[in-house]
Amino acid sequence: MKVPYAKKWQKETDKVRQIALDGDLTEELKWGKQCFTFLKKNVAIVIPLKDSCAFSFFKGALLKDPKHALEKIGEHTQAGRWIKFTSLREIAAVRSSLKDYLYDTIKLEESGTKIDLKKPSEYPIPEELQRRLDDNAVLRNAVLRSAFATLTPGRRKSYIRLICEARENQSSAGGKVRAHDPEWAWVQRVAELRLGGSISLGLSITESFSGGSTIPFYFQ
Repeated sequence: MKVPYAKKWQKETDKVRQIALDGDLTEELKWGKQCFTFLKKNVAIVIPLKDSCAFSFFKGALLKDPKHALEKIGEHTQAGRWIKFTSLREIAAVRSSLKDYLYDTIKLEESGTKIDLKKPSEYPIPEELQRRLDDNAVLRNAVLRSAFATLTPGRRKSYIRLICEARENQSSAGGKVRAHDPEWAWVQRVAELRLGGSISLGLSITESFSGGSTIPFYFQ
């Protein structure tokens, strides 16, 4: 699996990888990236981005972070946190902090600590989508409702979040959300810009994301 920007941040990836392996973690290749596990549980992963290389922790929200170096991966991310680098010098400067984070991740897994995540059912359906789901007059909406009903709770949550983020993105840019657009073009445009792919909410619910995701789908 080809990972965008992997070559650009190869030296930084190797340095972070070395630090992680010094912490008695097991290295596996997942989603085309260096992922580190403990007791067969994902604890951290290296993610090459366009402008930086990130070291992400799956339970980062529970880690001790006195220097506040960890950031939320996305606005709605509950558990994951990451720290970004643009040079080997920056990694060297926080090496001790990275080792502390890894030590804490191991302790979390040893203790079986879990994060109380918000359930997919707790995410309200955006007004624009709910209006289409309730509309029985248009065949397109009936098919949409049927397709949406077959999605797993996690997939529903993903679509709800994408639509909400598209709306917020459009509003913050000074544009007007065109909820009447039958092809949801405003969602598609934001999806292409932010996720490097496309999304169709018309006759069926499908998705086709490339590897350019800004917010990795595997983080809660």
